[in-house]
Amino acid sequence: MPRKAAAAVEGELDATAAPRRSARVAASSQPKTELEGRAAPRPRATKKRTVDDVKGAATGEEGGEEDKGKAKKAKADATATAEGEGGAGGAASGDDSPAAEALAPIDIGDTLPSLVLKNEEGNDLQVADIAKERGAVVFLVPKADTPGCTTQACGFRDVFSGFSEVGYAVYCLSADSPSAQSKWQTKKNLPYSLISDPKRILITALGAGEGGKTKRSHFIFEKGGKLVDKKIPVKPVDSPKLALEFIKGATTS
Repeated sequence: MPRKAAAAVEGELDATAAPRRSARVAASSQPKTELEGRAAPRPRATKKRTVDDVKGAATGEEGGEEDKGKAKKAKADATATAEGEGGAGGAASGDDSPAAEALAPIDIGDTLPSLVLKNEEGNDLQVADIAKERGAVVFLVPKADTPGCTTQACGFRDVFSGFSEVGYAVYCLSADSPSAQSKWQTKKNLPYSLISDPKRILITALGAGEGGKTKRSHFIFEKGGKLVDKKIPVKPVDSPKLALEFIKGATTS
């Protein structure tokens, strides 16, 4: 090929090749420029989770320890309010504490206190009234339907008519429930009433309650309710006899 023709061909090749290189450079540089100019997306703001939040999520409680503390305080306040308005132990429901129901000690010369207890039938009995119209003997037993107590109770049963003749009623006082007393009364044919004192309020006032137990004893109240004699402790077999002897001696003197 002549030299001029070859040069012309090379010139054409160079002219056509240059634009292709420019296109490649433009193509390769264009995305980079756009990426550099485009702002990177901001990450979404997230709340930093604390250890308490993680614990709260694990237990199903939102807010972790802080919210649990608030919930406990609110519950305590609600409980205090309920108790103050007559809830458990509140004044409206009655204070069952021993200090609130304690009676002054009853000794010779003192009268029966105003106190409502239950009899063996579960009916209310006003203690102050048991010796209102006639005298009363109140004998105390540690536990219904036990050997010693049965001996004492049956002893009063066997001489019951003797007390009636001198104008005295007979009562058996114990911490047993009315139902337990009723069963015992039926079983042994006891002709007198039984008084239930489960908190030993009257028992303690009489001086026969100690260490959560009842001392075997008996107390004699003349008509009007004044205490005139007491035997504490006393043997089961002796209690009925001594009580009747004292009353008969007092009525004949």
